[in-house]
Amino acid sequence: MNDDSPRLGEFDYAGDDHVLPFHVETLDARGRAVQLGPMLDTIMARHDYPEPVARLLAEAVTLTVLLGTSLKFDGKFIVQTQGDGPVDLLVADFTSPDAVRAYARYDDQALAEAVAKNRLEPHELLGKGVLAFTIDQGAYMQRYQGIVEMDGATLEEIAGAYFRQSEQIPTKVRLSVAQLYERDSQGETQHHWRAGGVIVQFLPDAPERMRQGDLPGGDVPEDFEEMEFEDDDAWVEASTMVSSVDADELTDPQVGPERLLFRLFHERGVRVFEPAPVFDRCSCSREKIKAVLDNFTEEEVDASVEDGRIAVTCEFCSTEYTFSPDEVGEKQAGTAAQPNGAQSH
Repeated sequence: MNDDSPRLGEFDYAGDDHVLPFHVETLDARGRAVQLGPMLDTIMARHDYPEPVARLLAEAVTLTVLLGTSLKFDGKFIVQTQGDGPVDLLVADFTSPDAVRAYARYDDQALAEAVAKNRLEPHELLGKGVLAFTIDQGAYMQRYQGIVEMDGATLEEIAGAYFRQSEQIPTKVRLSVAQLYERDSQGETQHHWRAGGVIVQFLPDAPERMRQGDLPGGDVPEDFEEMEFEDDDAWVEASTMVSSVDADELTDPQVGPERLLFRLFHERGVRVFEPAPVFDRCSCSREKIKAVLDNFTEEEVDASVEDGRIAVTCEFCSTEYTFSPDEVGEKQAGTAAQPNGAQSH
């Protein structure tokens, strides 16, 4: 009789596009791990970004789902870079419980020059600027935003520095992006984007070891800046283990998050929890776009008309919405513009 149940050292795999929370109790470490496949590939294929741009955006998406899936409330988590490099803007957002979208903005000429000079490191493409983490809990709640300078480091290094400096949470982030190539039934070469990542944070229970929440908002001692601490042995071990991960391990579909965590922490004992799926899902709609256009003046509506229609394309999902001039703006009889009715997409 065939027994397909998992044996010792084997796992039921969460698979691609599922964020896997974990806890290493003996090291007071918690975190999340993920491998992104079809969801990420769909986002990349929709925009057909040049490879250097796609790699940066894939890292931003991976970081966003690792952090966003830790939200304990309905809301949106946004990761955004803004700099003076060839890729001047990356935006990825996660809307609870499972929706992800992203886009990048870049200068064609500046990017071509960077490629020609082989200046393709993240800090060379992003330039000087800021990385912002935003938590939006809805229209009636105050937004939280944390900002850290992009100082020549990678996204994973900047994110780790932000949590250590701004949230006082020792944090280690690893991100990796890869392309897989295969031949289709016609013998044509096809490529697919993959990404993987892991975040681990030191969250001890003992007050003297500075326990903090794993999202912004924890209480920070007033004299934290003057306090001195030695590196905790447990955190040194946890962060060292995560630092040892090869980039290929993070994206290899034959490894998977469960097997990776087992490799890293089996001697200490690692517990995994229910994986959280993530989907390529944009929040734009015809109604939201129309709400924005309804605030246009008659002059603005006229300036937006091309070939007798107004066309708006969502930067995230590339969906095009079209309207006749009479549908929107002040031209609508009996319709008053609502000053707070517009919602950006």
